[in-house]
Amino acid sequence: MADLPDRSRDEHFIARIIREDLEQAAYSRPIATRFPPEPNGYLHIGSAFAILTNAGLAERFGGRFNLRFDDTNPLKEDMKYVRAIETDIRWLGLEPEVFFGSDYAERIYESAEYLIRKGKAYVCDLSPDEMNAYRGTLTEPGIDSPYRERSPELNLDLFRRMRAGEFAAGSRVLRAKIDMASPNPTLRDPALYRIIHAPHYRTGSAWCIYPMYDFAHPIQDAIEGITHSLCSIEFKDHRPLYEWVMRELDIPEAPKQREFGRLNITGVVTSKRYLRELVEGGYVSGWDDPRLPTLMGLRRRGVTPESIRRFIGDIGMIRTSSTVDIALLDHAVRQDLKPAARNLMAVLDPIKLIIDNYPESETEWLEIENNPENESMGRRRVPFGRELYIEREDFMEEPVKGFRRLSPGVEVRLKGAYFVTCTEAVKDPATGEIAELRCTYDPATKSGSGFDARKVKATLHWVSAKHAVEAEVRHYGALLRPEAKLAESGNDWASLVDPESRIVRDRARLELSAVSAEPGERFQFVRHGYYAVDPDTETAGKPVFNLIVSLKDGKKLSKPARE
Repeated sequence: MADLPDRSRDEHFIARIIREDLEQAAYSRPIATRFPPEPNGYLHIGSAFAILTNAGLAERFGGRFNLRFDDTNPLKEDMKYVRAIETDIRWLGLEPEVFFGSDYAERIYESAEYLIRKGKAYVCDLSPDEMNAYRGTLTEPGIDSPYRERSPELNLDLFRRMRAGEFAAGSRVLRAKIDMASPNPTLRDPALYRIIHAPHYRTGSAWCIYPMYDFAHPIQDAIEGITHSLCSIEFKDHRPLYEWVMRELDIPEAPKQREFGRLNITGVVTSKRYLRELVEGGYVSGWDDPRLPTLMGLRRRGVTPESIRRFIGDIGMIRTSSTVDIALLDHAVRQDLKPAARNLMAVLDPIKLIIDNYPESETEWLEIENNPENESMGRRRVPFGRELYIEREDFMEEPVKGFRRLSPGVEVRLKGAYFVTCTEAVKDPATGEIAELRCTYDPATKSGSGFDARKVKATLHWVSAKHAVEAEVRHYGALLRPEAKLAESGNDWASLVDPESRIVRDRARLELSAVSAEPGERFQFVRHGYYAVDPDTETAGKPVFNLIVSLKDGKKLSKPARE
């Protein structure tokens, strides 16, 4: 492999490890990585970091990338999670070969019998509480189980009877025979198999004993020919057990476990347990709630897979667990959508503006750019008439210092149209609130006519009242209050969830072209942000839009410590 180009100066530490293995011909097979989710939940942005890291390294070194479902716990797993995970990974742009750990059940079982015959595993009758008491502490060694010296013949008989279903759940486990005095608690005779009398979503009632993750995982890697088993940093203490299994099973060219940092994002909940509590407690609308960092939630919000790949690329490889500012993800989304999203004028909090000197029955069709950043997207025709809607916040009857938009006697430009001057603010006699604005326009100031005789301080977006499309617009922010602190022992989600994390504008008015918008389609609402059409559009009777990200964020972007 000496002909590989030397890019070692630009490579992160995992890439350097793989390159060194290639140069030393450590493997007689191509580089292979994998992503091994347990099908008991949904993927989130942290999962995407692991997926794209593994897949990217395989692609970089001309290898292959596997998706393997670690389905060795029948109590929590379900085919619905399998389907969701496959959908999410395909959405990210990947088409890995798919494997299931449950397909290797017989081979994993045979490996356990092999260890028993070698005297490296034994059946233990201690209860779970007793095992914990015997395990010791970080400063004190563990105590040998009274069943540790059973003969291989007896252990083999008991293990086979475990498989036959003779014993109750929790009454016995198969344990590795390593070292109860090890300074690494993971090596203190860890459990390899446990008894679970429950049907499996794929294998039914064929098994009543199931391997532990730390035992099944290295065997699954070896079966698939994985070369580099890359996982997050919390598994570093488990690496010696991974290597013990490979060594005791005499695996040639054994896979190498290596760890990288776990990705955390400011203000975002990525704990699977916490996410489940939020969903099952009804604090969010479901696993695809656009406020959640699940991939299905991000997809529904309108985030593109390309922006997630850009975000992960910007972060790079991190050696230790790091927290990244959510602004970095928002920036990646904007960079992806800026040249690709079609512009749309949308008035979210409308107030009517009437142009008194404009012909009452006339409608003009103005040509407006679809995207000033991308000329290839062309122009669209937008209707303009006597009655329009503008944003209520764009008018102030008694303007404060620095207010540069519409107020009595002030002239502004209507985007792509004319200059108008406010002549009167008509109030509702019952409420005293401003009900409509009366204006006049200057016909000589039509956009594109070459008029530039005078300057105005503001350009306002608008929509034709006669042609406006009524829409629902949903604004999303950080799910949790800024001061929220999460606790391991339990969380009062009702007090932690920010009630303003979801705000619905159900009186929005959009320009006519919005009526043909399809679910998933993305737009830039002029002066507001980037929005996507929500699937609820199909049943709501009007377009429903989700805010993907605002146009600007003044916060300084920060990146994690990386190598």
